[in-house]
Amino acid sequence: MSVHSFRQRPLPSGQARADDARLTAPFPGAPSFDAPTLSEAFAAHPLDGAAGAFVMAMLPPGGTVLWAQDRLSRREAGAPYLPGGHLGGRPLLRADLSRATDVLAALEDGLASPALAAVVGEIHGEAPGFTATRRLALRAERWGRPCWLILHGSAAQPSAARLRWRLSSAPSAPHPHDPLSPGAPRWKAELFRARGRPPATWLVSQDAAAAGGLAFEPLPDAGFPATAGIPAVPGAKAHATA
Repeated sequence: MSVHSFRQRPLPSGQARADDARLTAPFPGAPSFDAPTLSEAFAAHPLDGAAGAFVMAMLPPGGTVLWAQDRLSRREAGAPYLPGGHLGGRPLLRADLSRATDVLAALEDGLASPALAAVVGEIHGEAPGFTATRRLALRAERWGRPCWLILHGSAAQPSAARLRWRLSSAPSAPHPHDPLSPGAPRWKAELFRARGRPPATWLVSQDAAAAGGLAFEPLPDAGFPATAGIPAVPGAKAHATA
């Protein structure tokens, strides 16, 4: 096991609690995408980095993030790439672990820490069982911190995760100044299971006009409901489709 700390000044506990308070306001009738609960992210294709990038972009603003990986995830997907990520300069505490069970234990401990704003775990191979995910979901909701599980090389199994995503990379948005250069990253995000709302699929992109927020554009061929049902994500904008 090895632990790496970036920007090692921990967030004061009072500030962490203030950040947590912003995460507890779900939109009517369904959980907010950044609510303090357990969410799962699956890559739609092997070695597609969309899941990790999407989770980075979905983390709440401000505060230290714990990012734990097992050995196979670290070997197959690599460590989080901070210069190209969406962490916005926030402190990141990395835990390099050997087994999936070690990752789950680290997440449980991290959820109880007032110095953390969110926890993320990457596991390669068989997905955790229902009991393990229920423990994470209950702890996340008890302590008011979002918990994300990124699952590599595994099919969706019965889980207590409140939100379950399938992610794939999409062509980048047009560059605002150079048509020959790639613009903001985009992902196809399929919410295939959520408590309190039907499945849906979006084209998600970084929204420069929203100060680092995300733009969710429903894909018309995915049977998405009315755009008024798009949940609140910090800085997010809903785009109508023809």
